[in-house]
Amino acid sequence: MKLNVNGKVRDIDVEPATPLLWVLREQVGLTGTKYGCGVAQCGSCSVHVNGEVRRSCSIQVGSLKASDRVVTIEGLAKDASHPVQRAWSEIDVPQCGYCQSGQIMAAAALLAAKRDPSDADIDAAMTNICRCGTYQRIRAAVHRAAQIQRDGKTKA
Repeated sequence: MKLNVNGKVRDIDVEPATPLLWVLREQVGLTGTKYGCGVAQCGSCSVHVNGEVRRSCSIQVGSLKASDRVVTIEGLAKDASHPVQRAWSEIDVPQCGYCQSGQIMAAAALLAAKRDPSDADIDAAMTNICRCGTYQRIRAAVHRAAQIQRDGKTKA
């Protein structure tokens, strides 16, 4: 089967029921997407599928079409210049860092849909779990990323 990951079409030879998470990590070799809970609750495995944030542990790779676009944390920006990545670094969001790739992917999807989110918008969209409790810094970083986008310092 063909799978478009980070703009590159790849031939994948796996059972259709294989979770996208395992295809990304084991077949494609992109380990930035993390395994957390395996039941689509924690969000550590968040990726974008056609621009929408999705939990890759619960997507069977066989349900994807060759035309579907999967973007992982590695494909968000090659040089960490994406406004969300920049804001995460400026605000020093991560503590242990395990959930952060999923958090960043969720925040990037939010900002693609809503350029200037309110606290309520952020709270509603950022459903990923952070075991270290960095939610206040996450919210601050989303606001900072929105400001970076508005100022035009980088393109989203």
